Amino acid sequence: MGIATQDAIKQLSALMDELEEPLKRTFQNVHQGYQNETLARFLRAREGVVSKAHKMLMDCLNWRISSEIDSILSKPIVPVDLYRSVRDSQLIGMSGYSKEGHPVFALGVGLSTFDKASVHYYMQSHIQINEYRDRVVLPEACKKHGKKIVTCLKVLDMTGLKLSALSQIKLLTMISTIDDLNYPEKTETYYIVNVPYIFSACWKVVKPLLQERTRKKIKVLSGSGREELLQIMDYHSLPHFCKRDGSGSGSGSTRYELSDNRNCFSLDHPFHQELYNCIKQQASKVNPIGPIKHGSFHVEMPEPDAEDLIVKTIESEMHKFGDVNGISHSVNGLKILDN
Repeated sequence: MGIATQDAIKQLSALMDELEEPLKRTFQNVHQGYQNETLARFLRAREGVVSKAHKMLMDCLNWRISSEIDSILSKPIVPVDLYRSVRDSQLIGMSGYSKEGHPVFALGVGLSTFDKASVHYYMQSHIQINEYRDRVVLPEACKKHGKKIVTCLKVLDMTGLKLSALSQIKLLTMISTIDDLNYPEKTETYYIVNVPYIFSACWKVVKPLLQERTRKKIKVLSGSGREELLQIMDYHSLPHFCKRDGSGSGSGSTRYELSDNRNCFSLDHPFHQELYNCIKQQASKVNPIGPIKHGSFHVEMPEPDAEDLIVKTIESEMHKFGDVNGISHSVNGLKILDN
């Protein structure tokens, strides 16, 4: 189950050979010269069934065309103060590479507030990072290490995770749904660190409900995870929140306030500077005379499935916490990352 056999890849490849413009062009942006690896990703996401993988891939390509994803790296979020606000409230960045050459992306799950801009700016920023990863970061990693590198590692920091974070659950669900449907199997392993009790309690009941291939990808580490992560990456590639000990039980709000080029979430970090400069340069090529247009980049966003068993299980657990603390929250629409 979920294995992309050579025969299945061959069948799916034959179907994709029939593509015409503009589907053919956007498919090239998806696979970046690694067509078989891309087909294998979509096959794994659909349990190796060619017909289902083909439908998923065609839906993805049509979404890219209707949402103009191929041009999203020429649409900067301006002015820069607005983009800095997005970066300060949507905590994500790239800290370095693993010893095997995989890019290491860090996410500040517990302290992301998503309260400084509209949902469209956060979605635009997320997709831009996805596209920059696939079109720039991964191809450069292949050249640097002289081998195929088509996936990344993610380190998720749960510092500061509280029930109040559920107010952003609809946006997080939309982001994870976009990733599941259009960027499947791009993450080799998820490392979860600085885990508070609220996460540990939910993880115990959610873990058995996950598909085996998803469950195998997720590693919950003790404390900051520094010792375990140093086995797969050098110290300089560790996310900043892993370079000190911590349990994630406190709010941890001061840990990201010392923003400098060592904080991979900060706009001042080299990764975000390179990303933003790349987008501005592409924008100037598209429109070399006029000023950069303000306004967010809207994409088609699917509605999450509110009837998911995992959703209902997490909602039940969260209600237990809410009952204990006199708080009532709904996590309707929550979806576990599976990309």
